Amino acid sequence: MLYFLGIGGIGMSALARYFKAKGYEVAGYDRTPSPLTQRLENEGISIHYVDDPSLIPENIEFVVLTPAIPSNSLELRYLRDKNVKIVKRAEVLGMLSKQHKALAIAGTHGKTTTTALVTHILKTANEKLSAFIGGISRNIDSNVVIGEDNDEYVVMEADEFDHSFLQLSPYVSIVTSIDADHLDIYGDYQHLKVSFNDFVDKTSDEGLVIYHENLPIETKKPHITYGLENADVTAKNIRVIDGETCFDVIIDGERLEKVPQNLCNLCNLREIKMSLYGLHNVQNALAAIIMCSYLGVNINDIRQGLKTFKGVQRRFDIRVNNGKHIYVDDYAHHPEEIKAALNAARNAFGDKELTVVFQPHLFTRTRDFMDAFAESLSLADRVILLDIYPARELPIEGVTSAALLEKITSKNKLLCSKNELLDIIKSIDPELIMTVGAGDIDRFVPQIEKLLGE
Repeated sequence: MLYFLGIGGIGMSALARYFKAKGYEVAGYDRTPSPLTQRLENEGISIHYVDDPSLIPENIEFVVLTPAIPSNSLELRYLRDKNVKIVKRAEVLGMLSKQHKALAIAGTHGKTTTTALVTHILKTANEKLSAFIGGISRNIDSNVVIGEDNDEYVVMEADEFDHSFLQLSPYVSIVTSIDADHLDIYGDYQHLKVSFNDFVDKTSDEGLVIYHENLPIETKKPHITYGLENADVTAKNIRVIDGETCFDVIIDGERLEKVPQNLCNLCNLREIKMSLYGLHNVQNALAAIIMCSYLGVNINDIRQGLKTFKGVQRRFDIRVNNGKHIYVDDYAHHPEEIKAALNAARNAFGDKELTVVFQPHLFTRTRDFMDAFAESLSLADRVILLDIYPARELPIEGVTSAALLEKITSKNKLLCSKNELLDIIKSIDPELIMTVGAGDIDRFVPQIEKLLGE
């Protein structure tokens, strides 16, 4: 039996599903029930929600551990005392990455959508693969694709938290962004940059490194850049037509010599259409296009994959659009992500009054980016702030949602408890509203969707 400590996490649940499908007996613990743990239980995985060693099954072969489990966990201490083999989630992914050609997508933001998009394009092209996605892809209604042992590819979201992505052995890698984040782990931005460069250097000499033009990547590996300004591959003529984002893929003629030969077909890729909004998603699409083209996917399959991609839950996830209300849910929890999400809403829905409900995630992140959060949130017409979601942290004196609210310049702004949220939304009757955050704000999504959908 495989036992998962923290089985309800998006990455852990994907691994649990994978091994369950491969015929292993799987069980696990998580702190709180969720729709995701309910799905795991429906699939035959036994889960309990009390940190109690007496509930641990006896016939455990090894334990898969998420870094979100605190060191003082009773079950973790018990298992260590019993000398049960314990491996981190990242180590398991690292082992899987050596069994296939690993396509690893990293970045402080953008990686989940790009991973899901690469997966969908390859499936559109009938490629055989497994995939581990850090969100629920709407095309497959899952965070995992379970392939065969002899499949050529495994697509992996490469998580920088706790240096996890350094366990992977990529054949082709993508880096979408490197913004200051997880400073509770890295200490400062310089160490974060070093870690991303270490990740890139793990890419196979036979493969390719694909990264955004503005990133501080230094590598001797075969590489190519993408972006909207001065990259090897760019997107031009970007516009929204009838609810679809359209653009052309351009390779600068002077750069053709450094572009791998199997990417030259991108010179003919015009009038790309997709249902994703925002310039950040155009760039995510560029990264996916380059990776899939490098792997030999033909232009028609790339075009069809982009057009039919339905997105990822909680990534600019349009839940209601009924003429009276528009409701978008987004996982954004970093100032740059919030800025991109709000700008995408402005571009997609014009001059409608924009209300944002934001739940800050982590005291350290709120402290480190207080001014940047205020600047990004001030792009909204109305801001509703929930209390900070602590996750694994204890409170920090002076770091509160009230302190953040003071810095926000939007004319309409207020603090709100979870108990008040639905009543406030009902009283506002917003024409365009977004829920934003990485804590437990997603628990309100079905209720808000019902409220505004009616």
